[in-house]
Amino acid sequence: MRYYHNPRCSKSREGLKLLQAHGVEPEVIQYLKTPPGTDELASLMERLDIHDPRGMMRRKEKLYKELALDDPGLDRETLLQAIAEHPRLLERPIGVSDRGAVIGRPPERLLELLA
Repeated sequence: MRYYHNPRCSKSREGLKLLQAHGVEPEVIQYLKTPPGTDELASLMERLDIHDPRGMMRRKEKLYKELALDDPGLDRETLLQAIAEHPRLLERPIGVSDRGAVIGRPPERLLELLA
């Protein structure tokens, strides 16, 4: 399992502890230190079954508003590029396994990847 993690986020820390309590030691990707590129983000979208990049963006993030990412005229590539350039826009945590991918909000959603 891969785990897109921000150690400063309480939900992300909670999700990691939950996985570990279930015997899972995921490959932890600290996406703020190692931001995913647009290809990786597009792959994540597909795994999450999300058709609009906004579905995996932190829309309440101040930067989201500053960059006017709610503009309906923005295309998929522009939105993915915005996440790649500003990884704090990526919703967290995200777990990815052979069973699929989920955004861990709430963290218990990550357990869907273990069933």
